[in-house]
Amino acid sequence: MSGAVAQLKHEGSQRQVAGAGAVAGLVSRFVIAPLDVIKIRLQLQVHSLSDPPSLRGIHGPVYRGTLGTLKQILREEGLRGLWKGNIPAEAMYLTYGSVQFSAYTSMSHLLDAIPQQYRLPDSVNSFISGAAAGACATTATYPLDLLRTRFAAQGPDRVYASLVESVRHIAKHEGPTGFFRGLGAGVSQIVPYMGLFFAGYEALKPVVASSVIPMPFGSSDAVAGVLASLLSKTAVYPLDTTRKRLQVQGPTRARYVHRNIPVYSGVVPTLAHIWKHEGRRGLYRGLTVGLLKAAPASAVTMWTYERAMGFMLAAEKKPAD
Repeated sequence: MSGAVAQLKHEGSQRQVAGAGAVAGLVSRFVIAPLDVIKIRLQLQVHSLSDPPSLRGIHGPVYRGTLGTLKQILREEGLRGLWKGNIPAEAMYLTYGSVQFSAYTSMSHLLDAIPQQYRLPDSVNSFISGAAAGACATTATYPLDLLRTRFAAQGPDRVYASLVESVRHIAKHEGPTGFFRGLGAGVSQIVPYMGLFFAGYEALKPVVASSVIPMPFGSSDAVAGVLASLLSKTAVYPLDTTRKRLQVQGPTRARYVHRNIPVYSGVVPTLAHIWKHEGRRGLYRGLTVGLLKAAPASAVTMWTYERAMGFMLAAEKKPAD
């Protein structure tokens, strides 16, 4: 087994892994929050900019690219507009990071316990562990993810007055299942994404670390995280767009910043509808900012996780020295 795999799987206790994962999630979210809002706004834009105005059926803003969206949000909603949904998102990232890394190490240990003659290759084990970790973390934090999307989708006119009010409204008008709209797309996306990400990260980390180009301050972890994230994010992006479209369904659908979001039901019908009416560009709308977001998010996550774990391990050994 490679040293990189052993390092990520076997350093630290379960409590330390959970703590390092939580810290990594919080820091990562703080860094990429504005990019997340921009991506969501673009994903919910159902028309093509090449369509004539008479065919767009627009009721809301027209966003043009990443920079154009950034400028328009700042102009119409101020700096705070770029941080809409940040409270549920921070709670989601805190919980997600903890569950993700805990589930990853637990699954890795289970796979390592398989007798040698039946053991799968390390790359396959990494894929399975990453996929399982992603599925567990996504399901556990999905209501927070849905709230993050709905708050980020709000324009100058607020749909929900507060986080507590949003929970009450969804529970009253949509029931418990309302908090899990689009979960199928979320799990369908995160399983291959996290599997590809962890497998790619652990394969790329030793390669990047041994590169002839020196990487200062442990940045090889960040570079490996960026490359792994870009590849896996692009592969599953249409499912991410589908998840966002499904998350804003319900009685408040026509009150968000884009008031012409169609009625969707189910992962496959949503994918088919977007493909039919918006084409391939519709499935990948917001991909540029999504990749811009994924790169620093993954880099900061993996870099912070490694540093936090190193700090806790050093603190644990210090009294014994």
